[in-house]
Amino acid sequence: MIPDGLIRPVLLALVLAGLGACGPTAPVGGSAGDAQPATVAWNEAFTKELDLDPAAGLVDAKRGFIARPSGKIVADDGTLLHDFDAYAFVDGKAPATVNPSLWRHAIMNAQAGLFKVTEGIYQLRGFDIANITLVEGKTGWIVIDALTARESAAAAMAFANRHLGPRPVSALIFTHSHVDHFGGALGVVSAAEAARRKLPVIASEGFLEEATSENVLVGTAMARRSIYQFGKNLERSAKGNVDTGLGKNVVYGAVGILPPNLIIDKPTQEVTVDGVRFIFHNVPGAEAPAEMTFAIPEKKAYGGAENLAQTMHNLLPVRGAKLRDALRWANYMQQALDQLGDAEVYFGQHNWPIWGRERIADFIARHRDVYKYTHDQTVRLINAGKTPSEIAETVSLPRSLREHAGARGYYGALRHNVKAVYQFYLGAYDGNPARLDPLPPRESARRYLELLGGADKAVAAAQAAFDKGEYRWAAELLNHAVFGDPAHKPARELLARTYEQLGYMAEAATWRNSYLTGADELRNGPPKKGIDRSAVIEMLYHTPIERFLEAMAAALDGPAAEGKNLKINLVLADTGETHVLWIENAVLHHKRAAAAADANATLTLPKETFIKLMAGSARQGHPAQRGVQGRRQPH
Repeated sequence: MIPDGLIRPVLLALVLAGLGACGPTAPVGGSAGDAQPATVAWNEAFTKELDLDPAAGLVDAKRGFIARPSGKIVADDGTLLHDFDAYAFVDGKAPATVNPSLWRHAIMNAQAGLFKVTEGIYQLRGFDIANITLVEGKTGWIVIDALTARESAAAAMAFANRHLGPRPVSALIFTHSHVDHFGGALGVVSAAEAARRKLPVIASEGFLEEATSENVLVGTAMARRSIYQFGKNLERSAKGNVDTGLGKNVVYGAVGILPPNLIIDKPTQEVTVDGVRFIFHNVPGAEAPAEMTFAIPEKKAYGGAENLAQTMHNLLPVRGAKLRDALRWANYMQQALDQLGDAEVYFGQHNWPIWGRERIADFIARHRDVYKYTHDQTVRLINAGKTPSEIAETVSLPRSLREHAGARGYYGALRHNVKAVYQFYLGAYDGNPARLDPLPPRESARRYLELLGGADKAVAAAQAAFDKGEYRWAAELLNHAVFGDPAHKPARELLARTYEQLGYMAEAATWRNSYLTGADELRNGPPKKGIDRSAVIEMLYHTPIERFLEAMAAALDGPAAEGKNLKINLVLADTGETHVLWIENAVLHHKRAAAAADANATLTLPKETFIKLMAGSARQGHPAQRGVQGRRQPH
């Protein structure tokens, strides 16, 4: 048998690939504070600049209302996933602790339930962050998108059948490759039923690869950051989570997928689905790597997927993702105008619809110009020699776009998007040689504190800035204090209070949630439990093995692997798939090939067991660990 010390690097990578943990902090306790005078003044300024009366918007958000859900969605083990009454407080005048523009948007998103969009088209909103759209086919429901989790999708479908009468699912359409639109597929229809009935499962070219690969390589970091972006652990209150921008709440439940069996691989492609004519349009590489919009001509309806929502979108999400192309996005919006035809209703897979062709065209044109203006003005200032922070401080939208509620930054944020355009073209480096090789944050903070005369001096200066409402400067000072002296409780508490005020002022729900989550964790420490990858096991079954091997390579401890020369065969006994893995120059390589005769070990196991290892749900002593055979590593 191969010595344990030599096989351990690869076996640990097998078991731990993509998994991570949050480091400890020193919690200081405390609870959310009130809005400071400068915060109140900032928020009041919004009421003078914008028409924030929700009445007009509620006409659309409530139109076609049939029924509202109540109660809770829970996981199989009883864990609360979604409470339909948690956002009942989002009503009336904006409290001082919420930006009034965001509050207005939160009221719109709080209109949860089943809605009739037009004859033969319905939407389920508020069961998750996204919508399920139901189109009445000849034999059953054509389901467009499936929410994030099996539990929320099953609850939504049961609610629809209860109020519209039971109908079978006749087809499932995935508009794009983000998990909040496909993760609940097995709550819509089981894999066994889909196979038995040969249901059409429709998606665009590249969907399955993008859907299953996006979160594998850096899934741990993205999941952790999503807790900030979506305010997962914040209380639902006027001092906590009020919205996410795209919807009320992400349901962190059991995630699965159904592989598509009908691929939209042409720029425009017409398909009749259960008697209903769809015209699909491929729009990859903007909001999602694989995405499609569509028209239903007989219904005079246009579906914008997520390229269009009732908010400015992200060019680079707070949770992290591959950069998005603002210019391509704007071009897709122009194409949407040309594809609109005589549509009288637009619906997206987030937020609420728009009725009337002129209103729809205006909505699309403004979104087109938000992304085009952001792109063009950023590029203009790049060529004028400005840095990302300088450009973000300079660019503001023209009044015609700024005053349009549907294009305001409730999910995306203009400052963040400007920096994303800069990064798209020039990378994160801003051209200043002082920032080519900066000190790491903790070392930099320690030296700043030495220069300032210690954390107490930094906190005193930050308190003066806080009292004047200079929260961004206070946060910068306190960030140094907390990094340089993590146990300094006054610094942690004042930074938490500073983050609160920035959150209370933020128009973007994603920024608000990030600030308030930061404040909560400064006081109470990080989550005791992260997002369990075993919850996505049904999706991982459809992920190509190569994606896991890439994650394993990225999980290998390079310094510990230095000088090791190790080769292992990975054999999936049930599928016959064989991969050869080897360490060379402290790098883990892999290729699909016949088993190597000179391998130090062969790991043979069923694919299901391998996937469980990847998800962290296979425990020590699992039979897979008894399937390792090998020879002694030569020195």
